[in-house]
Amino acid sequence: MSEDKENDPLERILEAPDLANALESDRFKQFLDHVPIAIAVSEIEPTEFITYVNLEFERLTGQTAGQLVGQNWQALRGEALPRDDVRSLGEAVEHDDEHVGAFRIEHGDEVFEVDAWSNTIEDEEGRPLFRLVAMARLGAKTRDEDQALRQSLRDKDALLLELQHRVKNNLQMITALIRLEARNVPDQETGKRFDRLAGRINALALLYRSLAAGEQGDVVDLGIYLSQIASAVIQAHAPEGIRLDLKVDTWAVGIDVAMPAGLVVNELLTNALKHAFPGEGGGKITLHSLVEDTGCHVIVADDGIGLPEGMTWPKPGKLGAVIAESLRQNAKASFTVNSAPGEGLRVDIFFARQPA
Repeated sequence: MSEDKENDPLERILEAPDLANALESDRFKQFLDHVPIAIAVSEIEPTEFITYVNLEFERLTGQTAGQLVGQNWQALRGEALPRDDVRSLGEAVEHDDEHVGAFRIEHGDEVFEVDAWSNTIEDEEGRPLFRLVAMARLGAKTRDEDQALRQSLRDKDALLLELQHRVKNNLQMITALIRLEARNVPDQETGKRFDRLAGRINALALLYRSLAAGEQGDVVDLGIYLSQIASAVIQAHAPEGIRLDLKVDTWAVGIDVAMPAGLVVNELLTNALKHAFPGEGGGKITLHSLVEDTGCHVIVADDGIGLPEGMTWPKPGKLGAVIAESLRQNAKASFTVNSAPGEGLRVDIFFARQPA
């Protein structure tokens, strides 16, 4: 037996010889009553219901055999520990195999945290006969201790929001100062670099504003975030005669996806406004963030003069290339770039749904 199996309570029980027959034996159930691991068993056919719980299972759940035997798994109390998991313990047992997850169970003045496992026992023909559920205790706290912990977490969340608010304000101030400095720099090329830096910092400030306004932790709506970047870039750089074609769908992504995506879009829009439309003819810039079943397409395009012969985007060795590579790594994004002299530039960024 491997070390992992020795440490897995369910694995040890499952290695009992002829387990399907043993689960129908009163002597085996008496043996399980003295196992220091919470064990419960259900018969699956014709309708699944709990047939046995051992003493440790009663102790951890605060529910007696009389309350559980004859019921389905939904009768179990317990809520998932991860914040993004809304399943009850009973729902998880019904739908998961092997390691079900970590759960929190309240009864009396105690709050138990448990790890749960589930396994289906089949006959020789592969027909499911029993479900065996095992639980091991992670820890126990009094209700007062649990409430204190929850209050501590709420206090930390409040401090994080305050920190995000201050970071956003500081980034906005830094953006304004850099733009002011860029106007006073005598060297035009250096001034342009300052201005581009200000745009990148402003994109980060908008991201922090989105985080502070949301209620989903480190998740932001990509469509809304990109539209805010477009608005800021147009306001800062657009000459007269430029039209923006903006279409965005709602799509929640993690901050490690939103940040490089916002920086890439900021880069492309700034490039278009500064280089795609020389003279005073005007033109159209497109920003679409459209969601479909397989993922999301972010399209940034212009109908300007296009890239010069022999030039590509992103330009190797530049910061834009580093940001684009970050997006590839964090969200498994793919880039399709099309451009020709006199025919504008179109960059299609595709995020597969699961990685993003």
